[in-house]
Amino acid sequence: MVLHRVVVVVVLAAACGGARGELILPKFEQNIETYRVFGQEHPGPYKHPASIAQLDSGDFYIAYYGGANEYSNETAVYGSRYVPESAQEPEQVGRLRVPTHKEPGEWWPPTVIADTPFEGEGNPVVWQAPDGTVWLFYNNRKGDTWCNSRVKAKISKDGAGTWSDSFMVTHEEGTMVQGPPIVLKDGDYLLPVYSEKGNDRERTSGDTESFFLRFRPSTNEWAESGRIKSAQGNLQPAVVQLTDNDLFCFLRRGGGYEPTTDGWALRSESHDGGKTWSEGVKTEFPNPNAAVGLIKLQNGDLLFVYNDNMNDRTPLTVAVSQDGGKTWPFRRAIAGGDNDFAYPYAIQAKDGKIHIVFTANGRTTIMQAVFNEEAITAFKKE
Repeated sequence: MVLHRVVVVVVLAAACGGARGELILPKFEQNIETYRVFGQEHPGPYKHPASIAQLDSGDFYIAYYGGANEYSNETAVYGSRYVPESAQEPEQVGRLRVPTHKEPGEWWPPTVIADTPFEGEGNPVVWQAPDGTVWLFYNNRKGDTWCNSRVKAKISKDGAGTWSDSFMVTHEEGTMVQGPPIVLKDGDYLLPVYSEKGNDRERTSGDTESFFLRFRPSTNEWAESGRIKSAQGNLQPAVVQLTDNDLFCFLRRGGGYEPTTDGWALRSESHDGGKTWSEGVKTEFPNPNAAVGLIKLQNGDLLFVYNDNMNDRTPLTVAVSQDGGKTWPFRRAIAGGDNDFAYPYAIQAKDGKIHIVFTANGRTTIMQAVFNEEAITAFKKE
């Protein structure tokens, strides 16, 4: 499969040195640009997972957590900014207190933006709200497993130039974030959350469940939705809103990582604006107990990113629905071969291009794929 050639380059690549990282762009993939953004030459060295946002200034911002390994108590959340080559001067775009000595067209060296002494961090989600506030949500782990974590947050009022002190979003043990919030049609924010149970590093128990926190900007109050139940448990919901009342989410299945022929992503629906949710049911999409991504595009189409495999995090596949998630006729693998492509996080930029960040090479490398929707919908499989 031609995509295997992409993976070989990723694994053997040296330290990135160039604009957006090292561009991996074989002739046969010219409508999907794939970049190696950060590798072991940057802190960490463990990097997993990453999130990305385009700010009001037009800059892109990546947040990830890194350290010696997943469960190190010295892990921290790192942030990095990318200023497009076409960017205006800061005073023209309204950015405040953001250093200007870096050249446009390159990712800035990652710096620590959240770190709790003697405790681990994880799963940062960076997101800019309609009022311009940049939110950073992340998991704070107080014990030996992720079942001992809670959700913290910081905000920035100057375009991710400086950050507030951290504050608690959840107090329930085991609660975590992973995917981006969405703005509901009534103006509230809906933050995907899950509660991991089992106190086991190799599997989650059947009572692991997902839910949503609803934030009302006018009152700064959070409210919790109903919980999503499923037979094996579920986690890391990715949500879209279809109408005022109708939403659905895809979810990562619970359980372990042993080989299976019955590992599927799950789906749950809400018909009251996100307040209550149906039981999670199996979909047509394989899931190797791994995170998925789901976003609504500017034209109303839906884009789903997942590992098309029940047992391994390869390949990484993008699917598009043009009928509100009823069918997914357009599918294309954007990374594959003998590697792991995990925790995809997707956004659509102001210019319409889709950006997906994911980790590879044993969770030591952050990758970025950039493409137009037509790269998926017009793709003809050989």
